[in-house]
Amino acid sequence: MIAERGLSLAHTTILRWVKHYTPEFVKRWNRLAATSGRSWRVDETYVKIRGKWAYLYRAVDPAGKTIDSRLSARRDVAAAKAFFAKAIKPQGRAPEAITLDGYAASHRAVREMGCLQDSGKNVR
Repeated sequence: MIAERGLSLAHTTILRWVKHYTPEFVKRWNRLAATSGRSWRVDETYVKIRGKWAYLYRAVDPAGKTIDSRLSARRDVAAAKAFFAKAIKPQGRAPEAITLDGYAASHRAVREMGCLQDSGKNVR
């Protein structure tokens, strides 16, 4: 398209444009993108990455769409709080219900953060 207009550009110029304009594009796209479902299923699993073990936190909505994920060296209340803060921020609001596994730190993090819109009544 650029050559059709009589301009000559190096590929690095286009790469610089992509690097420069992508954050603005993502910001505008996220504003228009549909938010995830109002209930989340959250779990943690232990995975090995490049020879080191880490905890992978992941939240999905009822349709199976991944809301967010986070790797952490530890599985504690602070890591769970960091995950929930990261997952809620782009959504703009907290979910109405969260289904968690039996690990107490995740339940405590939800309670302490007040993640749920209806005062934590729907933590399962």
